[in-house]
Amino acid sequence: MSLTPADNAAREALRARQGRGARYDAADAPAEDLLLARRATAFFARKLNEIDDAGLALPAIGPNGWTRAHVVAAVGYDARHLALALEPLCVAASGLPPETHADALPPLDLAATLPARALRHLFAHAAIHLDVCWRDLPGKGWSERVVDRQGNEIPVRDLPRLRALMLWRHVLALGNGASRRDVPSCLLAGVTDSGDM
Repeated sequence: MSLTPADNAAREALRARQGRGARYDAADAPAEDLLLARRATAFFARKLNEIDDAGLALPAIGPNGWTRAHVVAAVGYDARHLALALEPLCVAASGLPPETHADALPPLDLAATLPARALRHLFAHAAIHLDVCWRDLPGKGWSERVVDRQGNEIPVRDLPRLRALMLWRHVLALGNGASRRDVPSCLLAGVTDSGDM
């Protein structure tokens, strides 16, 4: 996937209409991978909205015995972890004092027991938090590294593509109509129907 000159022209026209107060991704940000992640987030949100509250208790597709509620909680937790890992890079550039956060989120099995409305809010709020961190990350921040949930150092530049892959794996695990045909071809090799979560 590549941005065309028309895409870039449309982006510049939008920025001109929005004015000086609007905030944008840094010029050094991986625009194509951010677009993949944002589109995957929108697709996941659409499929989640198609599931009624009782349907969140149904089994997910995959080998780990999760319910759909586990899938939604995992997607929310992933976004929250990434946002918290990126915040110090954003804050350092802004000169604002850092916020303090709890080091650990409650266990996933506990999060999966949240009421349906709370699960939906967890997904939505965490996705917005992550998108704000990506948008506010200064250009040099995209050359940094952060620690993932498994303790591995990951280049920040790789995070949007990894997030997109994670979202597509999990949307397939919801088991409510999404298929490999929906996955962008550039990500298909990294996504499996077997619930590789």
